[in-house]
Amino acid sequence: MPAEPPHCPLSAQSSAGAGVEGERALKPLAQPAVPAVAQATDPEAFRATARAIEQQIATAIVGQHEAVRGVLTCLIAGAHALLEGVPGVGKTSLVRAYAAATSLSFGRVQFTPDLMPADITGTTILNQDPAGGLHSEFQRGPIFCNLLLADEINRASPRTQSALLEAMQEGTVTAAGSTHPLPRPFCVLATQNPVDMQGTYPLPEAQLDRFMLKLQFGYPTGEELEAIVAQTIDRSEPPLDAVAGAQQLLAMGRLAREVPAASSVLEYIADLVLALQPGPGAAAMVRDYVRLGPSPRAAQALSLAGRIEALLDGRHNLSVEDVQSVAMPALRHRLTLTFDAERESVTAETIVADALARVGARAGTVD
Repeated sequence: MPAEPPHCPLSAQSSAGAGVEGERALKPLAQPAVPAVAQATDPEAFRATARAIEQQIATAIVGQHEAVRGVLTCLIAGAHALLEGVPGVGKTSLVRAYAAATSLSFGRVQFTPDLMPADITGTTILNQDPAGGLHSEFQRGPIFCNLLLADEINRASPRTQSALLEAMQEGTVTAAGSTHPLPRPFCVLATQNPVDMQGTYPLPEAQLDRFMLKLQFGYPTGEELEAIVAQTIDRSEPPLDAVAGAQQLLAMGRLAREVPAASSVLEYIADLVLALQPGPGAAAMVRDYVRLGPSPRAAQALSLAGRIEALLDGRHNLSVEDVQSVAMPALRHRLTLTFDAERESVTAETIVADALARVGARAGTVD
């Protein structure tokens, strides 16, 4: 792996089976030359690199601003995102655009009901050497890349969905007793259709918890729909320039982790996560409609995503407002609701919004 860029601290005062694509993932892509400003070793360069990436994405994607910012946050954090929306709203196109704009090695798995775990991670095969003997060799799957598009992940069986668990949590793949590291950064961007559509399976709770953010794709407005038609009538994709690479994203992630946070903000994060835990002392909405609340990973997601949001908006310390801005995508998929919630059409978004209002009122003004 190439040497990483020098570490630059942030001052505390400045606070291969059916349905599988991805042969490119088995061959590392050459890193393009990037402007000096894109080295992202200080807050100004961080924002310049982020703006350059978002400008490239905007040439290929119309609207979906929350999803564009959320995917960028996950790439900087080296984390994973779940992209949900009806077919045709740009989920797959967004992932491809990010792969082009960041020059990350890219793999794609089209999830289908007959897909097997080895089709994703790879498998051990027997090869014959020139002397006529046999030796085992691990054939890497499409997961060996920087950016993996897990397309329509909820169309595969839970067994196959779970093939990603080790990779998402540990950054490794274990096969035939051997552990193989994945390249860094490693990000899974999984798309899914709403689970009430035909032929879909809900993701297991343990896997949902490993997605840093769940991003919703809304239907485009009339103006956005006109722009989409105007851009795509000739069926050609707009060319995207690679404005950053793997090492720049790793440097941005290191910088984000150095953003300071006051103890009062960390207390706010803890209070917000605890406010979504069902139990005798919970609020009525949580007690009645939540079967399982968010895990400690939710607090970690709020902390890191909030720090990235602060840097993207030109601030050098984590604030309550940063936490609130990332709370919905960080928490909505980490609530397991009761049957009463489904029967009464109470959504996770409604419960998270209620918790934000209650904890915000209790915290008052927290800097």
